[in-house]
Parts: sequence; structure tokens; C-alpha cells
Amino acid sequence: MRWIRTWRFRPSMAALIALLALARPASAADATCPDAELLSARLITDVCWSCLFPIRIAGVPIGGGEVPAGASDAVVCACDDSLGVPRPGFTIGLWEPARIIELVRNPTCAPALGGIRLPFGDVRLLGSGGEGEYDSSDVAFYNVHVYAFPLLVMLDLFFDDRCNPDGYSELDILHFSELDPTWNNAELAFFAQPEAAWLTSPPALAACLADGVSATVGVPLDALFWCAGTWGLIYPFAGAQPTLGSRPRYTSLSATRAMAALHRRGLARRTLGDAALCEAPIEPFLPKSQYKLSMFYPLPEANGSHVIGESPFRWGLHRTYPGPGEDHLYILWRWQDCCATF
Repeated sequence: MRWIRTWRFRPSMAALIALLALARPASAADATCPDAELLSARLITDVCWSCLFPIRIAGVPIGGGEVPAGASDAVVCACDDSLGVPRPGFTIGLWEPARIIELVRNPTCAPALGGIRLPFGDVRLLGSGGEGEYDSSDVAFYNVHVYAFPLLVMLDLFFDDRCNPDGYSELDILHFSELDPTWNNAELAFFAQPEAAWLTSPPALAACLADGVSATVGVPLDALFWCAGTWGLIYPFAGAQPTLGSRPRYTSLSATRAMAALHRRGLARRTLGDAALCEAPIEPFLPKSQYKLSMFYPLPEANGSHVIGESPFRWGLHRTYPGPGEDHLYILWRWQDCCATF
């Protein structure tokens, strides 16, 4: 494919190649590690391309769709160059596919990389949908893998350098929960996020009802940063959660918790609003309105997406099936406001 030739070789890319060399392919009959066929024709047919819109150029919207609350309304802008001299330009805003988040039960499995088994992981981290008779029937647990996925850059479709705040130009590994001790231990996660002591109090829990209603109509409430709408509480940033609902709900909440943890650690930034036009500032709390998700595997949302906390009854209660369909991949869409300078 043409976009493969546009990749720039980076040290992180070298690390990914080395990791793939050490990995071993799963057996064709192994239902515990499916191949999501990410790098295939599904990249064209199963991605919600209409979810890019609206694209706003100098404040003028192109195409239909929802602009998130807090997006920049500026028409013109100016950013300092390397010498500190302001350079004028115009604003650009759009939804970009920025991350792949995969949720797997088997800690060694990577469906996004062709169903290979990675050279690390422990059987003690084996996940569960929490609905079997002989497993942890009251607790669901998924391992989370986060990949950089700058699809528009990979396909050479878009992006001024300032409009790519991460600097990624290829599929890249960002986070594996198997290497994060706080993901596997809720008590340890509490010491990393001590505010969970009051964010899990009855009044804080009651406030999440408003977020559930608002998110279901497509408007998550950023002020209630500890809530994930109808999916549950974002705190603690750990993998275990009660089995209340469906697998799409469990996996969506786990993906949201992983992104909240990356924001807290300074590994994810704000790209929404006037403050992000020239550079993406660190945002320690998850800006929910900045993101939306679409399932890619097992049953893709090829014609739509959903916001954080939106009820699975609206978008995906049926998007699972026994065996390989119990592992899920989501495309994380991120609203990007930037200043394209002359």
C-alpha cells in the first residue's frame, strides 16, 4: 500500500520490529488470540470515515457531524516560531483517528498485530469476562494495549506538523497494562490516584447519573471527570470491575480508564480548544469531550461512533460473540484544534 512508503524510521519503530521478531504467531485454531486484520482491506472498509467530519477550516465547517463542547471558535491565529516571532495562520479542527485500544483476556495476545503472542505476560494476568461458572464470576478483567494510530498521517492524507502534536507517523506501541503494576492491583492504583477516596463517595457517585444521561445524548460532562456515563466509574485506574452489563461496556470502561491513566502521567495531552492551537498542553484529567470511540473488532462500527459513557444499547450491545469475539479493538478518535501557520 502507498502509505507504507511514507513511514519515517524511528527508534520506537525499531523497538516494535524487534518485539515482533521475538513474538510468535498464534495457532490458526487458537480462538484465544484472534487476528483483528487491522492492517488489511478492513482498514478501508471498516473504519468510519464519515466520523472525520465536520472539518472546520478558518471556522467554516465542512460536512455534517458534531463539534465537541470546548472546541476553538477562532478563525485566525498566530503561533511563535523557533525565534519567538509570531507567525499568523488559520485554524483547523477535525476528528482524527489517533489511537488503537485493544482489550484482551490473554496477556500475551496482540490482535492488532496479526494475532501474534508477545514475549511477555504471565498466566496470573489472564483476564475474564466475569460471566463463566468457573471463573471470577463477579469481576471482569481485561488487559489493555494502546497503540499510536495516526491514520491520516500514515495514509498521507493530512497534517501540518503543528497539527500532529504527538509527532507519531506510524503504528507504534504506547502502553501495555501487563507492565503496569497499578492496573493489576486496585490498592496500588489508589496510592497513585489518592483523590479516588472522595471521588468514590456517595455524593460523587450520585453526580454520575447526570453524566450518564448527558453522555447518552452525545454530550459527556467534562466537569464530572471521574464518571464514564453509563459505563461506570473511571476511578480507580485499574482493570478489575464489577460485571454489570455487557462486554462492550466492560471493555469501553477499561479503555477509558487506560486513557485517564495516560493523561494523569502526562503521556496524553489536550488537543481541544484555544489552548491547544499552538501546542498541546498537558491535561492531568481526562477531557472526555475530546474523544469518541468506534469499535473495529469483532463487529465494526463502520458507520458511526459513540462518546465516552454513551449507553451500549445505542451503539453496541450486540457487538460481541463467544470465543474470539470476546476480545475488542476500538479506534479512539480525538478532536484536534491547531493553527496552520503560513
